Amino acid sequence: MKLLLASVLAGSAAAFAPAAQQAASSSLNMVNELELGATAPLGVFDPLGWLDNEPESFERRRAVERKHGRIAMAAMVGVIVHNNGIHFDGYLSPSANLKFEDVPQGVDGIRAIPTAGLLQILFFFALVELAWMPASDYSGDYGVGWFGDDIKNPEEKARKLNAELNNGRAAMMGIMGNMVVEVITGQTMAEQYAAGHISPFGDGQGVF
Repeated sequence: MKLLLASVLAGSAAAFAPAAQQAASSSLNMVNELELGATAPLGVFDPLGWLDNEPESFERRRAVERKHGRIAMAAMVGVIVHNNGIHFDGYLSPSANLKFEDVPQGVDGIRAIPTAGLLQILFFFALVELAWMPASDYSGDYGVGWFGDDIKNPEEKARKLNAELNNGRAAMMGIMGNMVVEVITGQTMAEQYAAGHISPFGDGQGVF
């Protein structure tokens, strides 16, 4: 099962790898945001014409897309790890005698977290949004670099940022699809793979 899920994850990453990147800005520290995410065959996908009608909002919308993509990528990794039975040792809540391994897989897991734990998560999000990685900073660059490395080459930086955007888009679709199908079928990701359940329109058992 673990090998299967790892293969699916690797295949998904390869499927959403960016196409050849257009020329970036000549600046060593900046890239052209309009060129990022403009991947063949769609190119610049703007069916509502917002780039022309509301160009001043592009920076904020791009920042929102980038942040949601990062959250979705973390969520997808978490889902895959948890569905493989990998979890922290010890207790999530000693007072409630709740171990990490006792938290159910899938969307029902959040219901098992005590209220105090949910409040801690919300406070942490608030700290990130207001102080550590403020939502008012649209650059998406919070000084941590790429695994600690500050990339100076503009073409390499544009390629990695482009990959981040495209993988983030794939992850947003993936985590939403995972949650919706889980609610429809009543099966977690691991249960769906174990049952060979591919289509969400069946009874939750078998391919269809």
